[in-house]
Amino acid sequence: MLRREVRLRREYLYRKAQEDRLRTIEEKKQKLKGALDENRLLPTEIRKDALQLQKLLEYDDEGAEGVSSHMDDEYKWAGVEDPKVMVTTSRDPSSRLKMFAKEVKLMFPGAQRMNRGNHEINALVRACKANNVTDLVIVHETRGQPDGLVVCHLPFGPTAYFTLYNVVMRHDVPDIGTMSEAFPHLIFHNFSSRLGQRVSNILKYLFPVPKDDSRRVITFANQDDFISFRHHTYKKTDHKNVELTEVGPRFEMKLYMIKLGTLENESAADVEWRLHSYTRTSKKRRFLSVQ
Repeated sequence: MLRREVRLRREYLYRKAQEDRLRTIEEKKQKLKGALDENRLLPTEIRKDALQLQKLLEYDDEGAEGVSSHMDDEYKWAGVEDPKVMVTTSRDPSSRLKMFAKEVKLMFPGAQRMNRGNHEINALVRACKANNVTDLVIVHETRGQPDGLVVCHLPFGPTAYFTLYNVVMRHDVPDIGTMSEAFPHLIFHNFSSRLGQRVSNILKYLFPVPKDDSRRVITFANQDDFISFRHHTYKKTDHKNVELTEVGPRFEMKLYMIKLGTLENESAADVEWRLHSYTRTSKKRRFLSVQ
């Protein structure tokens, strides 16, 4: 079983490397095609390979849709089978983090919550794989305030790391009522870049496909790379108006890293993307959207 997992993991990494190589070639071909169509100088990075790229352009047709993605393998059962999500906490959680973990568990239909106890990450991930869990969600805290969220897609990755800000839990709102367990409709706003599409896929496939008559809506709205999470139910008051009711929790998320492995091998996994906070242009750049 262990040798089979190693082999499958190696195949996954090989497909990812092939995808990166083919995407680089595709981008160079598009730059060459644009330069030839507009009759301008070739960009310096493709002048050396211009003749070879031009030969490859002769065999392209109009029906192709670009490079196939390794996400076809990561999420091949998405929409066919409902995701199976496991929610847990960091070691020795406070009472507030336990309450927040319960609320996160209620966000995902069909999710299960597990007390962390003394379980190590390796044993946790192995148990999840053995029970066909598709995603492992871990919440972290600092002095009783939830401030971290890790989403690990099983069995091979990716693993996304988020920082949480301005967390308002359902327990902090008086007379908020019960939470609906219907399959929610999802709204993703302003995830227009390639990284934005990657993040929206990681978040989208935590939820099953909703029914048409579902009255539950979950919103992920991106503004300046801060993802606002909002959770509402709605009802029609008449044929023109709709009344929204916030059911919580609410918070902001900021992505700071995506790794291509799972949590038990994160020290050896390749980093797909990392936020570099202390570069000169970091405050000006936007990664999740194209502006």
